[in-house]
Order: sequence, then C-alpha cells, then structure tokens
Amino acid sequence: MSPVTEDETIRSRVAHRAALLFLALAALLPPLPAGARMRLDQLWLVTASGEHRIEIEVAVSEQEKSLGLMFRTTLGAGKGMLFPYDRPQEVTMWMRNTFIPLDMVFIRADGVVHRIEAGAEPMNESLIESKGPVTGVLELDAGSAARLGIVPGSRVRHSHFGAAAGSSAQP
Repeated sequence: MSPVTEDETIRSRVAHRAALLFLALAALLPPLPAGARMRLDQLWLVTASGEHRIEIEVAVSEQEKSLGLMFRTTLGAGKGMLFPYDRPQEVTMWMRNTFIPLDMVFIRADGVVHRIEAGAEPMNESLIESKGPVTGVLELDAGSAARLGIVPGSRVRHSHFGAAAGSSAQP
C-alpha cells in the first residue's frame, strides 16, 4: 500500500469514528429548544402525477444553510428542507456529515424545477452544482423525485418563488 492510500484510509476511519461519536453524544443531549428550530412551512410540487404537499423546514440564515440536514438519520416521506436564496445564482451543495441519501431539487426564481440531483450519496464531499441560476434548493428523501414525478419543468408553489409560481396557499 502506498503512503497516500494508507493516509486516505486512516482519514476515512477517523472521519467515520468521529461521526459515530457525534451520533452517540447527540443522542444524550436534550432536544433543541423550540426557538432554535428552523421555521416550518409547506409547499406544493405540481407534477404530471398531480399536486403534492411537502412539509418543509426553511433554512434561512447562513448558519441554518450550513447545517442543513447534517447529522439527521431520517427524513420522512412528504417532508423536506428548503434553502431559499435572495437572488438567482449558481448554488453548490454537498453531503458532508449527511447520513441519509437525498434528492436535491434546484428551483428557478419562477418556481420551475431547473435540475434534480437524485440519490446524493451520504457523507460525500463532492460538490453538487445547480448548473444554472436558481433561487432555491429543496432537499427530499432519496427516491422522492421519481416517486412524485418531479422532473425539470415541474413547478413548485411557495411564496418564496413569487407570483409566477403561485402562492403557498393550499390548492
């Protein structure tokens, strides 16, 4: 084994053990106070198979966006996290310290789905790019995009995406 490969193996083992230690310690901690949680909301995905309500947490602050879904071990069906941005921009995400596979839905300012990264691999530090200007990223449990029929061109209804995308009121 070359020194580089050996070093990479050691780093991988240390990272894995650190993640396990964090999970063990997190299980001993009390839950976050209600005020420390991200804002809860809902949005609708409009696809060829119909309209689907998703309960979301909204990561508004830079701290919330940095944390995202890190260290979570589950994300239920019909639930997700929205990362809103003030202006259209190229957005990059990654899966560092994220233990569950995710679908990432990149959404343009008008509420139209631009691109989907299906089944993003847990703990992977490779950058996942929007590949175009977007104002939001919706993270869902892996497989949700296929199950719900979300494809580029599908619509997202939420107040963040403006009048062109519809309101966040129930259809």
